[in-house]
Amino acid sequence: MSYLDDLAGKIEHEVPADMLPQQDTKLLFRLYALLLLTKGTAVTAFDVHNAWALWMQETDPGHPALRPFAELDPATQASDEPFLAAIKAVAGRVVAGRVTDDPA
Repeated sequence: MSYLDDLAGKIEHEVPADMLPQQDTKLLFRLYALLLLTKGTAVTAFDVHNAWALWMQETDPGHPALRPFAELDPATQASDEPFLAAIKAVAGRVVAGRVTDDPA
């Protein structure tokens, strides 16, 4: 398992199970791991949506939410919040490029 897969798994673990997409999410959570490494706790819902949109473009190119974040209604924008919170939670535990198990 790579360090990206490790981070991806930790992020996925933070998301409530009922919020997880039904499709294969391996690439999606790897993209979220990349966001964590590049933005850390400064990651935004805009960033999360763009990562999701890249994944969805391959998964379901006709998805109605496959639009720029600013064009989405508030409820659809809010659907990115659990993923944003998960990325930020794990990012808060990154020390010298490694994730600790202590949710401090």
